[in-house]
Amino acid sequence: MRTTIYLIRHGECAGNREGLFRGRYDFPLNEVGRKQAIWLAEELKDVKFDAVYTSPLSRAMETAEAICRSQGIEPIVEQGFNNIHLGSWEGKPKKEIAERFPKEFRLWRSEPEKLKMKGAETLSQVQERAVATLVRITKERMGGGFAVVTHRAVLKPLIAGILGIPAPYFWKLHPETASYSIIEHTPRGYALSLFNQTKHLKEFIREDV
Repeated sequence: MRTTIYLIRHGECAGNREGLFRGRYDFPLNEVGRKQAIWLAEELKDVKFDAVYTSPLSRAMETAEAICRSQGIEPIVEQGFNNIHLGSWEGKPKKEIAERFPKEFRLWRSEPEKLKMKGAETLSQVQERAVATLVRITKERMGGGFAVVTHRAVLKPLIAGILGIPAPYFWKLHPETASYSIIEHTPRGYALSLFNQTKHLKEFIREDV
């Protein structure tokens, strides 16, 4: 029995465009992001989803709602797909963080899988909750198809976790804003059939930090 899963990154928000750490800071989609959500919904309008799950943050919710309008369904909020909690870094410019926390910022840029900060989540913790949530939903939706709308710092550990990709993986995976990837689940497990599809996007920016 085959289950098809679309893993979607939300559209662009001010935090992406302005070089800010996002985490759970609730940036909404910006003008480009709203356009991206429309382009994405148009791209996926002929794909039948049994359900669309989303992070509770506005940028993911808005993206999910655009997809759901063409599907005639309502998005389902899943806390397990919430973005990584970055503590005091959230909403701050990356340049400021580099100056205030030089050691931690260097580790974020090189081996973020090893980064541990007081009051923040580790990527291992994100991976654990996101994978557990996906596995549960896969069992509930076995043989059908569903979508997950979430964040870069969730998609990377989630994909690595379900495919058995060891660390360091974070800077080897680059899902762009409003891109989608396809995972299929069969009795043999999870397999990646498409990664970072962006052909529907007329505009996006690439982040390297």
